[in-house]
Amino acid sequence: MTIQFDRLKQYLIPVFALMCSGALSSGANAQTSNATPTPVSADAQLAKGAYLAKVGDCAACHTVNKAQPFAGGLPLATPFGTLYSTNITPDASTGIGGYSYADFATALRQGIAKDGHRLYPAMPYPSYAKIDDADMHALYRYFMQGVKPIGQPDRASELRFPFNVRALMTVWDRLYAHEQLPYQADPHQSVEWNRGAYLVQGLAHCGACHTPHGMLGQESVLDEKDNTAFLSGNTLAGWYAPNLRGHKTQTSDSDNVWSKADLVAYLRSGRMHDGVAFGPMTEVVDDSTQYLHDDDLNAIATYLTSPPLQAGATPPAPQQTGRAEQTAIALRAGRVDSSGARLYLDNCAACHRTDGTGAMPAFPSLRGNASVLSGDPASLIHIVLSGSHMPSTAAAPTPLAMPDFGWRLTDQQVADLLSFVRTSWGNRAAAVTAGEVAKVRGVALSAK
Repeated sequence: MTIQFDRLKQYLIPVFALMCSGALSSGANAQTSNATPTPVSADAQLAKGAYLAKVGDCAACHTVNKAQPFAGGLPLATPFGTLYSTNITPDASTGIGGYSYADFATALRQGIAKDGHRLYPAMPYPSYAKIDDADMHALYRYFMQGVKPIGQPDRASELRFPFNVRALMTVWDRLYAHEQLPYQADPHQSVEWNRGAYLVQGLAHCGACHTPHGMLGQESVLDEKDNTAFLSGNTLAGWYAPNLRGHKTQTSDSDNVWSKADLVAYLRSGRMHDGVAFGPMTEVVDDSTQYLHDDDLNAIATYLTSPPLQAGATPPAPQQTGRAEQTAIALRAGRVDSSGARLYLDNCAACHRTDGTGAMPAFPSLRGNASVLSGDPASLIHIVLSGSHMPSTAAAPTPLAMPDFGWRLTDQQVADLLSFVRTSWGNRAAAVTAGEVAKVRGVALSAK
């Protein structure tokens, strides 16, 4: 039997992701560190747990109806069947109300359920293994005492063989999730850097999307030590989660190195000077990062913009303003010499302007935009086909949206349009093919 490894990799990760949201707990002993949690008041611990649940974006997979937070039921259609997230409220019958602390900690750190069955890796427990004891206790108190119990039975996953055989996860765990320990601080780095590393590698589980995965859904690496793959970018379910390692793109006249201030602004509001959050990242900002304390946002930004993740900025490419102006002048005059230019003028120029600079904070610039210039154009294709909206945050409450064009543009037209955008105004990225568009369109349709 021939296995189509590209399709397997593309879909197996989200399969593992939502299946891991199955009922928490374990019959095994919880893995702990040697550190003793610092005593705090019950109210302070409860508030801390609520905050940490935001950091971990727990609601993203476990909430369908916002009036019933954490009650589960989120469906995910895959080529292997449909998955449903589970109820993690403290309801005694249908949720996690019967969990001891040891059960809770073991599920999050080891992926072993209360009855002994294995969970699938996207809580994700290989990352959550790094959560320290004090934070784990706070999370437990919050889910037991700060979340309203909701009696909603879990829906069984509808997976085809062999993906419905949870026992196979025993082998997966031995290969990819063994000997994971709570985060150990790097003595050569600052307190702020270590805090950022702890959040990014652990509870925030940034690598679940931004780190390349293997054929069986495993993250290729779980931290930055002696490896350049960590947070180096990954395509998942038709969206490209970009490289976070601080490298400058060399496909534009613009310098796209994000500063610490850029990252803080982006995580707080979903917007920065030349771009906005879109696709799955919109939900992350909406439900998680906008609520992070300033010191944690700064710690994350410090970690992502410091060695060894930050390799040093490449000098900016020579400016080609004359060529960019020629493109803008031709568009303004209605002189189009390609299908892509005509499609841009008809569908995009009203918001993103003939010079591609947009009008932030409403309309992102397409000139030198890292998402536009990505080596993998999946996200760009997905936005054109399906549309997107900005996050609604306290710092920027208006969720402006881009409409979908998939219903009116063919695969070839989308390819022509995006090829024009990726090669105009000083942009120098590879053309997009109709085949690439068709692939993303198929993934987008299957997710509806």
